[in-house]
Amino acid sequence: MRKYIVLLSIVLTTSVLAYITTYLEAIGLVGLDTRYLAKLFLTLAYNPLARELTVLSPEAVTSIVWDFRGIDTFYETVVFYMAIIAALAIYRGVGYPSIRSEKGLSIIVKVVTKLLIPINIAIAVSVAAHGHLTPGGGFQAGAALAVISVLLAVVFSASSFARVGVSLSKAIALRTVGLLAIAAVVFVPVVFNALTGVQAYLMQNYVKVDSEFAFPTHIQSQLISGTLIWFNLAEFLAVSFGFFVVFMLLSLREDVVREQLGEEHGH
Repeated sequence: MRKYIVLLSIVLTTSVLAYITTYLEAIGLVGLDTRYLAKLFLTLAYNPLARELTVLSPEAVTSIVWDFRGIDTFYETVVFYMAIIAALAIYRGVGYPSIRSEKGLSIIVKVVTKLLIPINIAIAVSVAAHGHLTPGGGFQAGAALAVISVLLAVVFSASSFARVGVSLSKAIALRTVGLLAIAAVVFVPVVFNALTGVQAYLMQNYVKVDSEFAFPTHIQSQLISGTLIWFNLAEFLAVSFGFFVVFMLLSLREDVVREQLGEEHGH
């Protein structure tokens, strides 16, 4: 009975929220016209005629995530990597055993997986590189690439990471490069302001009413939407290898983890 009550509560809550936002065009007592807000974002996402307000990205979701509310996204990224740091702290001192296990699934599954992995990489890179133009972005692309770590552990066994040249230290290094790239893009306007005295704001992408600072919006007539392509590529690198780190740690056998942690603490 409890399960049915929970299920009914979820259905009712979802239905009420859908009705409010779709038909009443308001959120609770705030009276926020969501239709107007959606039109505003869609209008300003890519609008060269409103150069002080636009993001110059036809992908409205990416415009919102990395520009209209970019500071929120930056702190969400910080929270995500704090969780990864916590996982590394818990597993500190644990490494992969030197035994090269050849266990895994059947040869058919292994061959199919080997064929799928290059396709997976190509799709993930494409989603990251075109996140400012089409649905997707750095986080989605990073999650897609991180699936490879799960495939390696499940299909070929955890020892396959060493065979393909992937290690925790390399994954952590690449994750760190992605994070540093995000930080660099975030603070470039501030550094520019300090060096030139020209008004510029943290995470500024394009010109504002009182600031002519702007990242390049095109490369050889190809739209890159200023900071958005760099944020997506950096987030792709950081997310994919951040997840790689977590999935590699989770792929370790429990007895191996207990044994190594016990040895480290003298138990």
